Amino acid sequence: MAIPRPRRSPRPARLARLLLASVLAVSAGLVVAAPEHGEHAQTAQPAPAAQTTAMVQKVQAFYDKTTSFQSAFKQEYFVKSHNLRKESNGSVTFAKPGKMDWQYATPAGNRVVSDGAVLKVYEAANKQMFEQPVDKSQYPAALAFLVGGGKLGDVFDFQMFPGASMSFPGGDVLVGTPKQPTPAYTKVLFYVDTASAQVRRVLIVDGQGNRNRFDFENPKVNVPVTEDRFKFNPPPGTQIIKP
Repeated sequence: MAIPRPRRSPRPARLARLLLASVLAVSAGLVVAAPEHGEHAQTAQPAPAAQTTAMVQKVQAFYDKTTSFQSAFKQEYFVKSHNLRKESNGSVTFAKPGKMDWQYATPAGNRVVSDGAVLKVYEAANKQMFEQPVDKSQYPAALAFLVGGGKLGDVFDFQMFPGASMSFPGGDVLVGTPKQPTPAYTKVLFYVDTASAQVRRVLIVDGQGNRNRFDFENPKVNVPVTEDRFKFNPPPGTQIIKP
């Protein structure tokens, strides 16, 4: 059976929509996807509501006291209609209020930067950059708590499952359903290290069954970050696209 040919990398306007709707689904090489990884065990029983609320509060309290967040990351974006996945990796830095910097090693040179005022999405292969004022967009609720832009309990209704039943030993998984319907996602799963209340993985599932997963590796919090980290000027010759 022939494997469907990968689609071409999305252009910046599309790329930015993926960012805002699906949290940084930046183009990468496509390969045949693996199975579901057991990311949502259908037979698992949710924890009592009181335990779930307590965990949500612990996670929120941890990040309320966090001024910056730095981590290596691995990303996997699964395209259900073609049974394909995009893999990428790099490093990310968040700082309050509303600043972030995603530096991609794969695809090499891709960058997503916000200085709190302007959001920039740079695609190195095409030398194009999408630029938009932050106040004309919105940070995805799935990561807003990292930049001081939202409260998890205000955005999602949660159920909690033991990590052992969700291929995440040593932790718990908060499955969030948005209180207000959005085309960006139908579920967001937060994989929480029980001991520290840190989120180590985020999985976003949209209405078409596509899955965008981020694994944060060796995260560090409250490390001083300079403002220069969130300033980005693309190489000469880059096409700048604004809405």
